[in-house]
Amino acid sequence: MTPTPILAGLLVVAFAAAGSAKLAAVPTMRARAEHVGFSVAAYRRIGLLEVTAVLGLLVGAFVPAIGALAAAGLLILLGGAIVAHRRSGDGVREVAPALVLGLATLSFLLLVLGDLR
Repeated sequence: MTPTPILAGLLVVAFAAAGSAKLAAVPTMRARAEHVGFSVAAYRRIGLLEVTAVLGLLVGAFVPAIGALAAAGLLILLGGAIVAHRRSGDGVREVAPALVLGLATLSFLLLVLGDLR
């Protein structure tokens, strides 16, 4: 098995879980939203974008360009997460999940773009 579907699967699981939790406004996500200065409604919109990206990653198994676009969107969201955490005074420990997912997403995107050539 190549790394592309493995990374896609990991991203699907991670963002489906995170996006669903944000959409459901579970208490942990409410606290995180407040911590970084977002309203619950704004955090729910981020969750909707994450779940939409999951759908894009799944469609990307059949239409790679859609998967690449979904990954690019996730990179933008993750960049925003890093900025929001840093503005809130968070250190490496709090920023690490966004960094790790960002590296995985970037790796996936580069693999897909390489396959599109």
